[in-house]
Amino acid sequence: MNDDLTVPELQRRLAEFAAARNWQPFHTPKNLASALSVEAGELLEIFQWLTPEQAAAVMTDPDTAHRVRDEVADVLAYLLQLCTVLEVDPLRALAEKIERNESRFPAA
Repeated sequence: MNDDLTVPELQRRLAEFAAARNWQPFHTPKNLASALSVEAGELLEIFQWLTPEQAAAVMTDPDTAHRVRDEVADVLAYLLQLCTVLEVDPLRALAEKIERNESRFPAA
């Protein structure tokens, strides 16, 4: 695995993966947003009944840590695919949102 992967490179790889399987007709904004929500729910399910202490230690169990990483990857994959379809630069969108939040919620 390349530790120097960029967001555009990951988006390209995801697009190639989908194209090779003829999945593009299904990758509509609605479908991708729905899939993103489902995967976020699967990530949440891991933490659902844990105490705050158990949740903080979730990565200490190898099996659970593997599940967390898989679900994080699924969430990120669908988010990046949604950004590609909508032509949203995810890094720019996040940077702009952080700036708005810094103005809305100044540090004490």
